[in-house]
Amino acid sequence: MTQDVSTVIASVEVPSQEAMIALYGSFDENMQVLESECGVKIRVSDRELSVEGEDEHVQVAVAVLNKMLEMIARKEPIDKSRVRYAVSLAREGQADLISQMMGDVVLVTHRGKQIKCRTVGQKKYIDAIRKNAVVFAVGPAGTGKTYLAMAMACLAIKNKEVSRIVLTRPAVEAGEKLGFLPGDLQNKVDPYLRPLYDALYDMLGQESYARLQEKGVIEVAPMAYMRGRTLNDAFIVLDEAQNTTPEQMKMFLTRMGQGSRMVITGDVTQIDLPAGKTSGLVDATNVLAHVPGIEICQLTAKDVVRHELVQAIIQAYEKRDKKREREQRRN
Repeated sequence: MTQDVSTVIASVEVPSQEAMIALYGSFDENMQVLESECGVKIRVSDRELSVEGEDEHVQVAVAVLNKMLEMIARKEPIDKSRVRYAVSLAREGQADLISQMMGDVVLVTHRGKQIKCRTVGQKKYIDAIRKNAVVFAVGPAGTGKTYLAMAMACLAIKNKEVSRIVLTRPAVEAGEKLGFLPGDLQNKVDPYLRPLYDALYDMLGQESYARLQEKGVIEVAPMAYMRGRTLNDAFIVLDEAQNTTPEQMKMFLTRMGQGSRMVITGDVTQIDLPAGKTSGLVDATNVLAHVPGIEICQLTAKDVVRHELVQAIIQAYEKRDKKREREQRRN
């Protein structure tokens, strides 16, 4: 014998036809995602939306619709991934966090684009950088670890909080040998540093970047160049830190001088070190977990802001890895 589930209907008023078009998205994809994720039916009549479904589901959908309308009023772009993320927050009773995130502009690029946090994890990450001298950001690809660190570095220069930016990466070979690449040492390591160049071009513009680099305000270098230095009054970013050894990580962290700040980013699921080598990032987050002035931010698949398939790919690999761990424990 099945029990009938009573349905409720709630209305949401949309202020204009333009807002309605933005709400629905290209080929109505935003509304289709909202209906699918919440298990509700949404109908439109003039400038009013009718949401029908189980009471709990309708409440979530209405909360998301209201937040989406707030975003549209602020000229914020809406896409399928943002709708899905908003639904997940609303289910947890955290719909108000959507507005808080979207109102926090991290940096305005040279083209006038506003860089903002798009997830709760990213907001916590940015707040950690604002409050701490050293921040570790650990999480999967596509969570904005490097890009947001670069944005905060550029902001620190613009606000004259530091006098220079130092960006570095370990040049670890991932299946290919550096010696086979043409050119001198700088030519060989440039491909490893390319993501850092790209982020700076996007935020500052190529001309401004070239001018600042020529003045020594911006330095992009492989990690091997850090040994023996003391970096004062600098915003220092270490990217791909999972590919450092514990010895390299200690060397890097102790380069920090007066008036400096550090952000260390990495993904512990993509370690390219030789088998049996401990990652300096894993080691440091264990050793430094309770040191005052240091904060460790853990980003997850929920914080992925690339193509929505990236999140699905990461979750599929996580599921596979957890299954392997269970099998190993049984054996």
